[in-house]
Amino acid sequence: MKISGIYRKGFPTFIIILVQICLVFPKIVLGSSGESGGGGVTVIPDGSIIIQIVNFLFAIWVLNVLLYKPIRKILTQRKEKVSGLELAIETSNNDVREKDDAFAAGIKEARTKGFKEKDALLQQAADEEKSILDDINRKAQAELTEIRDQIKKDAEVARESLQAQIGDFANQISQKILGRAV
Repeated sequence: MKISGIYRKGFPTFIIILVQICLVFPKIVLGSSGESGGGGVTVIPDGSIIIQIVNFLFAIWVLNVLLYKPIRKILTQRKEKVSGLELAIETSNNDVREKDDAFAAGIKEARTKGFKEKDALLQQAADEEKSILDDINRKAQAELTEIRDQIKKDAEVARESLQAQIGDFANQISQKILGRAV
């Protein structure tokens, strides 16, 4: 795990090497040129540098304990919470897609069922219409037969009555043609 780009195990080693360089080469580290004149400030390290290094390391340790670890803990918790929320969002999206697909399939099935019922009702209505028309045709044929029979009877009655009156009609026609009584 990296902490600010420095590995945990490498950091103490780096500090030890830095302290050794400061103790071995104090003039190079502190920027002293070695000239006595010229108005420059020459700092000669003494025992207080070790106290300063220990103080610096203690300050880093205190900051790590009091500030950096709680912040890292909060960041880790936030990352876990965001990951959980992203997972919940993905799950919700999948549920919505599944429900949308199920809804579309249900509508398609309902439409198919509706069309089948409509076709069945239309077929039933057509069959009923056909049976009604057949009944009407049968009744009409029966009435037509009755009317024809009635017309035949009436024609026969008229023929018989006219047959009886043929002689009278013949006399009347001949009187009209001849203009005199026959």
